[in-house]
Amino acid sequence: MNTSAMAQGGRIRARRAARGSVTEGAARAGLAARGVIYLLVGALALQIAFGDTGEQADRGGALAALAQQPFGAVLLWALGIGLAGMALWRLSEVLFGSVGPDGRSARKRLLAAARFAFYVFVAYSVLSFAAHRGGSGGGSSDRQSQDATAMALEMPAGQWLVGAAGLAIVVAGGWIGVRAVLRKYHDKLRLGQMSPRTRRLVDVTGVAGGAARGLVFAVAGVFAVRAAIDYEPDRAKGLDDTLRSFADTPLGPWLLVFVAAGLVLFGVFSFAMARWRRV
Repeated sequence: MNTSAMAQGGRIRARRAARGSVTEGAARAGLAARGVIYLLVGALALQIAFGDTGEQADRGGALAALAQQPFGAVLLWALGIGLAGMALWRLSEVLFGSVGPDGRSARKRLLAAARFAFYVFVAYSVLSFAAHRGGSGGGSSDRQSQDATAMALEMPAGQWLVGAAGLAIVVAGGWIGVRAVLRKYHDKLRLGQMSPRTRRLVDVTGVAGGAARGLVFAVAGVFAVRAAIDYEPDRAKGLDDTLRSFADTPLGPWLLVFVAAGLVLFGVFSFAMARWRRV
């Protein structure tokens, strides 16, 4: 009886270990894929800041740029599979909880579910682009935002719905930026495995990159709120138009340069997360 129980316990531990290895691999692949996208979007935004406006500074533009590289098809499939891994990791957090003392809380599971849905959509769009080379990669983020806003505004209480969604995006952007500045990501990193110099470099990318990412989210949310107030869906902006709006400020293109550089740094930070994050 004891032998049977021990054997069963061993099988359970083996399954948990296998599941943990798969989840960890999926998480690290997904974080690396996220880093590639932010690097490309940031690079495209830098080109816009310096006068090259031929490409969209969003996911579609990033995929188009990647497709033009040697072995572009292979890179696109690898990126899509990596993002599918990110979705798988978030699903595991919904089902089994995430790292940390409150990883099994309802709040954390709900947040993981939202991230799972988001990365399912992103992975699907990237894999669709890879399968139909030359496609739209899900279409322009600006057109997607305007179409979704127009559809929402036609619903009952549509203005309130769009306004609430915009405010939620503004709050999310602020939350992302503040957490980055406060270095809350330290709780998720294996800091003991880093040298002091590496930790300083990770902090530069984490703080600057997270602040820039949060700012972009917040500004996009402000445009959504304006679209709701004015009942004009064209006022909603996707990632590309949001980034271009930074060049229209009194600081001119230099604000866009700083934001774009921040997105590049966030891409580098994502690679650091892929290497040292606790999963």
